[in-house]
Amino acid sequence: METTPKRIPAGLSRRDFLKTAGLGLAVAAATSGALFSRDAAARTSGVITRKVPRTGEELPAIGLGTYLTFDVIPGQPREFIREVMRRFWEGGGRVVDTSPLYGSGEISVGDYATALGITDKMFIANKIWSTGEFLADESHAHRSLEQSMQRLWRSRIDVMQVHSLVNVDVIVPILRGWKKEGRIRYLGVTHHELPYFPALANWVEKGDLDFVQVHYSIHTRLAEERILPAALDKGTAVLVNMPFEKARLFRIVEGRRLPDFAREIGAENWAQFFLKWVISHPAITCAIPATTNPEHQSQNIGALRGPLPDKEMRARMVKHMETIPGFDKLAEMPPYLGKTYNGIIRRAQNLRKEANK
Repeated sequence: METTPKRIPAGLSRRDFLKTAGLGLAVAAATSGALFSRDAAARTSGVITRKVPRTGEELPAIGLGTYLTFDVIPGQPREFIREVMRRFWEGGGRVVDTSPLYGSGEISVGDYATALGITDKMFIANKIWSTGEFLADESHAHRSLEQSMQRLWRSRIDVMQVHSLVNVDVIVPILRGWKKEGRIRYLGVTHHELPYFPALANWVEKGDLDFVQVHYSIHTRLAEERILPAALDKGTAVLVNMPFEKARLFRIVEGRRLPDFAREIGAENWAQFFLKWVISHPAITCAIPATTNPEHQSQNIGALRGPLPDKEMRARMVKHMETIPGFDKLAEMPPYLGKTYNGIIRRAQNLRKEANK
């Protein structure tokens, strides 16, 4: 049953990576029963869900992103990922978004989902970035899908998305074929950069997408102009990336108390304040915040319960943020202030910087 509360309370292969990372999956799997012995109905009781318009499948409205946060250099500690995933699952989460471009992100998701005994219970939203060796070459796309399924330890991907609209005219028909074959369940497209929103909107307006993933937050609301109305009109599910603006929103409110009216929507911290605002829009299916911090994960997943803001409260929340110094200049701030990510992606970026000095 769908829950819609009001303001009143209501590049490595998986095998190679495992050799270097040394994860004891067998030991972890043996303990997974104890970790997840809680009754499934109790785990999801009171969770805010949204329906995938095309099928009616219900998904929890808060998911888990993996960009940078699940990317760890082989051999380095990554137990924090297990704890983030454990708290996510225990809190009622199900949707995990990743990509073969996220360094070891897919591998981390696959390994820990297996260790925790939830591989086939999660809803995996994955991506593809494929251009091929020549025009209309499908071989790279097929290799990408096979690699992703191996890393994630899955025989089928729930939703495959064209990453940042790369080669979208060629890849969408390929995804349709995979869907018909049962290799994926849904297809979609993604982008997070505002100049590409018109192109993203065009694809939604065509009406043949199951999902679209877009940048949307209490600060960046451009998606409300075309993309979200089109999604409602065409029956397209919406995943939201960057709901925290790459941690910039937290820097803006650092040291500030929540407004008193946050109690009316059950927000106990700023993460829940921002997430409840996002998922209260009627077009949004699921927001996918990312984190390396298990405590922050507990805060994020807490937004899955309690009342949501109505239209008037949403406007009040925006007006409150507009009174906070720096909110209007947020886009000019560097991302991830005070945070360090030392995965494959960051290592490659640092090596490139050194080479260009």
